[in-house]
Amino acid sequence: MDFFLSILKNLPDGAALGLVWGIMAIGVYITFKILDIPDMTVDGTFALGGCMIAATVSSGWNPFVSTALAVVCGMAAGLVTGVLHTKLKIPAILAGILTMLALYSINLMIMGGKSNIGMSQFGGQKVDTVLDHVSALFGMDAKTTNIVLGLILAVAIIALLYWFFGTEMGSLIRATGINEDMVRAQGGNTERMKIIGLVIANGFVALSGALVAQIQRYGDVGMGTGTIVIGLASIIIGEVLLGRKGSFKVRLVSVFLGSILYRVIIAVVLLLGFNPNNLKLLTALLVIIALSIPVARDYAGEKKRMRANIKKYEEDEANAGA
Repeated sequence: MDFFLSILKNLPDGAALGLVWGIMAIGVYITFKILDIPDMTVDGTFALGGCMIAATVSSGWNPFVSTALAVVCGMAAGLVTGVLHTKLKIPAILAGILTMLALYSINLMIMGGKSNIGMSQFGGQKVDTVLDHVSALFGMDAKTTNIVLGLILAVAIIALLYWFFGTEMGSLIRATGINEDMVRAQGGNTERMKIIGLVIANGFVALSGALVAQIQRYGDVGMGTGTIVIGLASIIIGEVLLGRKGSFKVRLVSVFLGSILYRVIIAVVLLLGFNPNNLKLLTALLVIIALSIPVARDYAGEKKRMRANIKKYEEDEANAGA
C-alpha cells in the first residue's frame, strides 16, 4: 500500500517532467519521423539550452531573455547541421555527430570552463527562473506551476505545429521526408526544407533543455547524453498507445503522452530500488520492447488472417464436394 501511495505522490513530478521532456521529443519527431533524418545534434542542443540558462541566469540575466536566447542558440545549432548536410553533402547522421561534438566544447566555454553550474544564488539573493516568475504571478506552488506551464506549452506547441505543417512550407517539409525526389521534380527546394526542419526541431530541443535546467536549478554539459534515445522512446511509446495511423494532431499528442508515460515508468522503477546508473540500459530495453509490440501485433494479425483464409478454403472445398 505504501508503495502505491509513493507512486501517486510522484505522479505529478513525473507528469511535469514528461511534459517538458516532451518538447524535446517533439523536436526529435520532426527530424526522425517527418524529415526521416536521424539527427544526433539533439544530444548537444539539449545541453546547450541548459548550459545557456545556467550561465546567464546565475549571472543575473532575466530568465525569459535567457530562455529565448537558448532557443535561438539551439536553432543556430540546427542550422549548422543543416548546412553541413545539404551544402557540404556530409551524411545527416555524421553532420549531427560533428555538431554535437563541437557543442560540447562550446557548452564548456559558455559555462566558463565548469562542467556544471547551479542556479541557487546571485549576489546573495535567490536566482529566479521562469517557473519562479509564473509561480509568483499566479500564486501556485512549484509542482502545480511545473504541470500548468508544461500543459500550456504542450497545447501551444501542438496547435502551432498543426497549423504550420498545414501551410505550404510545412507541407513541403513533410513531403521532403516522404519523397524527396518527387518534391525536387515539382520544383521544391528540398535542401532549404531540410535546413528549416532542423532549425525548428533543435529550437524545441534547446527550449526543453532550458526548462529542465530551470526545474533542476542547475545546468550540466553532460545533461544531453542519450537525449535522442529518450526522444525516440517517447515517440515509440506514444505510437504504441495511440497507434501509428492516426491524424497528424493525434500523433503530436501521442509524443507528449509517450514522454509522460516514460517518465512515470522511470519514477516507478526508481521507487522499486532500480540502480540509477542503469537507467540508460532501461531506456534501451523500453525502446526495444516498444518497437517489438507493433511487429508482434502485425504478426499475430497475419497469422489470424491466414487461419481464417485456410478455414474458408476448407469450407469452400467441403461445400464443393457436397
